[in-house]
Amino acid sequence: MNPRILYPVAAAVIAALMTLTGCGSQNSAPGDGDNIHTGAGESETAEGPHGGRLLEEGDFALEMTIFESGVPPEYRIYPFLAGEPVDPSRVALTVRLDRLGDEEDIFEFSPVQDYLKGDGVVTEPHSFEVFVDAQHQGTSYSWSYESFEGRTTIADDTAVSMGVETEIAGAAVIRDIIPLSGVTALSPSATAEVRARYPGPVQSVSVGVNDMVRKGQTLARVESSSSLQSYSVTAPVSGTILERNTNAGDVAGDQSLFTIADLNQLEARLHVFPNDAGKVKTGQSVRMGVAGSDLEFASEITRFLPISGENTQTRIAVAPVPIEAAMTPGMRVMASVVTGESEVPLAVRESGLQSFRDFTVVYAKVGETYEVRMLDLGESDGEFVEVLGGLDPGTEYVSANSFLIKADIEKSGASHDH
Repeated sequence: MNPRILYPVAAAVIAALMTLTGCGSQNSAPGDGDNIHTGAGESETAEGPHGGRLLEEGDFALEMTIFESGVPPEYRIYPFLAGEPVDPSRVALTVRLDRLGDEEDIFEFSPVQDYLKGDGVVTEPHSFEVFVDAQHQGTSYSWSYESFEGRTTIADDTAVSMGVETEIAGAAVIRDIIPLSGVTALSPSATAEVRARYPGPVQSVSVGVNDMVRKGQTLARVESSSSLQSYSVTAPVSGTILERNTNAGDVAGDQSLFTIADLNQLEARLHVFPNDAGKVKTGQSVRMGVAGSDLEFASEITRFLPISGENTQTRIAVAPVPIEAAMTPGMRVMASVVTGESEVPLAVRESGLQSFRDFTVVYAKVGETYEVRMLDLGESDGEFVEVLGGLDPGTEYVSANSFLIKADIEKSGASHDH
């Protein structure tokens, strides 16, 4: 099996793996290069006057087309004899499509104008083995050929090395999410004001702004004006000196000498716009992160500030910032508040979605073969998206690094075979 050239997005990854493993992927794409398999052997695909695939045996021929202009995709098959159109009412025709996963579709045909029309919709993807049985003037004809699109085969060990991950499509919880933004600030309980117990001259100061102090540590010495005895001004809590409002030689009165803050006690103050004010409530879960960073953490709305945001009509929702987030006051945060949730019977991860032609798809996995599944999508919460059609429950699909499957399919130049 020869290595195959990939598009740039996946070339470095897959090419290296194929070099190591000595294997590559197999991909059959429909088009002019397909082979038509008949009882007499294989021949190059011919094209009929309507742009479809021409199946020929002796003087008799069928032109296979899938028509989908303004209607759901349907087979329209044109019969010919010695190159001339044949009355379709004189041809009996059956087409069977064998799809990936041992599924099959069978079509019977009836005459319409100069063609035979199939009795059902040719559902997407148009990727299958085609078996055609026809009768004309007492003679039977049979053809079979492959018409694959959006399909590739990759060995399991290679896919694992590439980082391709799969899941089983099934029920999931879709959350109702409102995006918010705000800034971090110290919690009200995070700061402590330090004052002298007795007024008098300040004899010495032993700490400065930004110094870390522990509970009970001496911050300054003050001489009591009444007793003329010196005493220590100590830290009531552990934390960081945010403000120092005194120096040796000053006279301590009832003013604050120091402000100490526990910088681990942070909260996010999030702006809630009026149209969302009725939906965001205390107790709701919220995920927060810093723009431009991978940092993300969970919290919940605990209260609202009694005043609106400065120069805005927003309410300010407050959520604690966990210590492990290692954030500092004044950092801008982006948040998502979960205001409700509902379970849907079928969903896939958004990380598995890719574009294919005009569709949004995931790649189903059957054995070591991957193939597109065109999706009709519903509600989404950024993690899961509801599937309304195009995928069967219980299907194994690519949920991570699906772009590698897309690149492997695209490198073959797969086309839509009509």
